[in-house]
Amino acid sequence: MKRDVSLEEISDGRLYGAGDLVRVDTRGCGGCSSCCRGMGSSAILDPMDVWRLSAALGCGFDRLLEDCLELGVTDGWVLPHLRMTGVDEACGLLSSEGRCTVHGARPGVCRLFPLGRFYEGRSFRYFLQVHECPAAKSKVKVRKWLEIPDIEKYEAYITDWHYFLEDASRVLEGTGDAMQSRACTFVLKTFYARPWEPDDFYGQFALRLQEGLQFMGLRGGQQEERK
Repeated sequence: MKRDVSLEEISDGRLYGAGDLVRVDTRGCGGCSSCCRGMGSSAILDPMDVWRLSAALGCGFDRLLEDCLELGVTDGWVLPHLRMTGVDEACGLLSSEGRCTVHGARPGVCRLFPLGRFYEGRSFRYFLQVHECPAAKSKVKVRKWLEIPDIEKYEAYITDWHYFLEDASRVLEGTGDAMQSRACTFVLKTFYARPWEPDDFYGQFALRLQEGLQFMGLRGGQQEERK
């Protein structure tokens, strides 16, 4: 999700890599679950998030939409996000004790918090959102905080996904509603609704990305600039 703010407003002014130390460790959060409430439609899921949740909960995308996700428009795309429920708008995956019921399979946006991603030059780095979490924090390496195996593969995937949507958005500029609707339907079906096999997410994503590049007329085009 693009945010119309400057880094100076929301960060400590630094950009971090996966091997850098950053002051984010809340040491178990002390029972706080404020970041799991009142998020509106901002907790957007990428394809790996759906792959993880589907495996952890033993269900497909349609069932996830019934139970804990909903669709919304983000930067012109119809994408899934975590559903907030109840008077306190709590994440649907939060227990009555305020703990995440799928912590091992939690989405990337949850793993990041209170970090964000700053995209530039067909890549990205991390930044610390200094106003988002009041808990006392100690320093930890970004890669340890994220708890994602093969962080290099993950970061390459996140970069490819982000710039695929960005490049596709540019292709769609000036096209009619019908084409934009077709593109949104294609992305939703190809990267979310179509079932994923339990193993080798990155290999499956690479094949689907090629489908997406071809559909949008990007094969061999903008995506190749990063390589």
